Amino acid sequence: MDLNSDLGEGFGAWKMGDDEAMLDIVTSANIACGFHAGDPSVMRRVCELAAGRGVAIGAHVGYRDLAGFGRRALDIAPDELADEVLYQIGALDAFARAAGSRVTYVKPHGALYNTAAVSTEQAAAIVEGLRRYDPALALLCLPDSEMQREAEKAGVVAYAEAFADRAYTADGKLVSRKQPGAVLHDADLVAERAVGMATGGIVTEAGTKLDVRPDSLCVHGDTPGAVELARRIEAALTEAGIQLGAFTG
Repeated sequence: MDLNSDLGEGFGAWKMGDDEAMLDIVTSANIACGFHAGDPSVMRRVCELAAGRGVAIGAHVGYRDLAGFGRRALDIAPDELADEVLYQIGALDAFARAAGSRVTYVKPHGALYNTAAVSTEQAAAIVEGLRRYDPALALLCLPDSEMQREAEKAGVVAYAEAFADRAYTADGKLVSRKQPGAVLHDADLVAERAVGMATGGIVTEAGTKLDVRPDSLCVHGDTPGAVELARRIEAALTEAGIQLGAFTG
């Protein structure tokens, strides 16, 4: 089972999360590419840290929305979005290669992730930007989403992820962050959910279970107490006999 986290989300003097500590735990790092967060120095530093630890590097692409941290949906034409995805992948891959590694997958961020989960046009634009850069890159996305379907149409390998620290609706979507209880902070509960996701599916906010077996589990780097949550998830998975390893090489 892969354990991923959204990292490199500082910008200039603004710091977010403990990238170095998280990179000692996770097996894949979704690194911000400068559109929703991150700047060249942050991208370089986090790529170097990830490469030094053998952590897989993914391009965490988002809407061009630094002020809103990429969590505001933007009305952007598909062709323009494809270009911006391509641009972000190329920027991060430059730093990854300079660090002796490379980008192996793409994961959309925030509002782009949620929009592309249900919008065929937005999903296809993400896949097109990825494909133009390197069709061998993988796409990390919500299972049974438009992103997954568009990737399959284009011959792009898509991996399914689940969020150990987020609540789910009955139809398998993430509960909006505007709703109470959308982000989970109880370490015991998050660790228990992670093991459940890895072995038996996703439990929704209504208590029903979705028969989904993710390839990767995500713990958000900007969640308060993220490092402790990640450590508890790692320990719980190990205790359950689940070996951790990146889903890409």
